[in-house]
Parts: sequence; structure tokens; C-alpha cells
Amino acid sequence: MEKIFDFKNKEFGLVCSGEMIMRLSPLNNEMLVQGHMLEKQMGGAEFNVASGVSILGEKTAVVTKLPKNELGKFAKKIIDSNGVSDEFVVYDESKNKRLAIYYYEYGSSPRKPNVTYDRQNSSFQSFKADEVNSSVYNRTEIFHTSGITLGLCETSNKLTYDLIKNFKDGGALISFDVNFRRNLWTEEEARVEIEKLLPSVDILFASEETFRKMFQKTGNLEDIIRAFAKEFNISFIASTQRTVNSPKSHNFTSLIYNRKNDTFYCESPYENIEIVDRIGSGDAYVAGVLYGILKHNNPEKAMKYGNANSVLKNTIIGDISCADVTLVDSIIADHENGSTSEMNR
Repeated sequence: MEKIFDFKNKEFGLVCSGEMIMRLSPLNNEMLVQGHMLEKQMGGAEFNVASGVSILGEKTAVVTKLPKNELGKFAKKIIDSNGVSDEFVVYDESKNKRLAIYYYEYGSSPRKPNVTYDRQNSSFQSFKADEVNSSVYNRTEIFHTSGITLGLCETSNKLTYDLIKNFKDGGALISFDVNFRRNLWTEEEARVEIEKLLPSVDILFASEETFRKMFQKTGNLEDIIRAFAKEFNISFIASTQRTVNSPKSHNFTSLIYNRKNDTFYCESPYENIEIVDRIGSGDAYVAGVLYGILKHNNPEKAMKYGNANSVLKNTIIGDISCADVTLVDSIIADHENGSTSEMNR
């Protein structure tokens, strides 16, 4: 079996860097203008990925900055409980320390789910590369970050470029999820910044919509991805394909390209997924793909783990998937062979 990458057996399979963010949601599917009670969860795109890969079975760490207060303690508790190393967490003791927050309202057709952010000037947004324990750079197989971190603010933008360079120099592969957020910047602003770092990227995550709208590519998706990989010298590209039937029902699959053997990998969609909570399902996809790369070094396995892990996350409340590899394997088997029963017992 041909391997995708030549790994060096380093201590951490995956290290991720990004802002951790606390989610507050009204109970019982209420809107924010109703009720008085909120449930708290902890997440953040890159942390969700690190958690997902850790739960599936590979060693991970997070590089981030948290306020040194009770909310920072809560965030650290979540890091530890998900098996992610907190060795490279930096704590903000300044007067203006704060944890980023967002409010999430569940949707029900025709009302879409809604996100309201309160993340300006968080502790992470003052984070600089010279605060990072530099030993992490040569202890890591894959470094992952996203367009969210790149677009948060000028300081986070510079941090992203610095970390990519430092991890690359340390011998790590670079994984990047475009993860466009309209509340942070325009598609044109994102495209300009992302194209600057793409030549350093080994593993890219971008949806078909991203290729067509942000990068303004036209034609057959396979042709777009193949040309894009060649243009920016990217080894591996994963592109999700989601059909939204309603806020409570989606179809999902993905297309993966391994440039080394010029081969695409795909499978039939998971259909009529019953959506409990779709937040973090994209991060779960990234986690599944990266786990498949780290554990099996095989593009078809990566595609299957990515799809199944993302589908499972849609059925789990909170930002982070808690599905272990046994559950993910069972979902893959059911999808390939057909489910044999309506209940596990």
C-alpha cells in the first residue's frame, strides 16, 4: 500500500493552534430573546480538531492563549478531559484578559440556526509566536490551523504565518482549513491572505463552494482541484460536499485528492442525516481525515474516517465530537454494508 507521507515518528501526531471560544446556548431550542438560562460549551475550530483526533486515538496538543481566571480554568479542564496536551498553553495575566464567547440558537425550518459573536480583544488575539514554547516545532508530525485564526485580527494573522514557518522549519507537515467566516472578512480579503500561505501547505481542506466563490474557479471539480494542487504545490486536498435538505436533515460526502498518485477518492453520500447539532461537524471531518492520515497513511481511509466522523458529530450536542474509533468504524461498516438493526443491543 502506497503511503501518502513519510512520517518521522515524532512525539505529537497533531498540534493545532487557534482561539478557544465558549458557546452559550438557550435551552429547549429557545431564541436568545426568550428565556433566561444558557448552557455553556467549549470549542474553537482548531481545538475541536485536536480533540477529535485525540479521541480517535492519536496524541495531540493545542497551542493557544487563555485568560488566567475562572473561565480559563474551565477551558483548561475541557482541554484535559479531551486528552489534548496543554503543555503549550500560555496564560494571559493582563488587566484586560478575556475568553472569546459566542451565542448559538438552534434552528428549525424555515428558521436557520444563528450565531452571535462576542470575541473581540480576547486573550488569544494578543498571542504572539515568541510566547510559544519553541520545543513544539520539532516534536510534531502535522501542524493544523485555519482561516479563522488567519482572519481574526492583525496579531492573529501574523501569528499564523509565523507558526506555519516555524513548524515547517521543524519538519512538520502543514494542514490548513480555509474555514471562511463572513463575519471576519470578505471573500476577496480572505483569498489574498490565504493564497500567500498556500505554497507552505501540504494538506488543504476547502469546500466546492470555496473553490468556486472565493478562489473563483470554474469547471469540473476534479479538474479544479487537480490544477489547484499543481498551482500551489499541495500534496493532499479534501473537499466536503454537503446538501442541506432542511436545518434538521443533511446529506454529506467528500472528495479527496492525493497528488502523489494523481488519484481521487469518494464514496456515496450519507443521506438524511438527522441533525441534532451541526456546529463542529466540519472540524470533525478534518479530525477524521487527519486521523486517517496519521493512523493509516492512506487516502481512502482518510476519506472514510472524515465522512463518518463528520456525520456522527451532527448527531452529538456541543462543539466537540465524543465519538471514539469503535463507533466511527461501526458507522463506516453500516454505510458500506447496510445497517443490520435499528438498535445496538
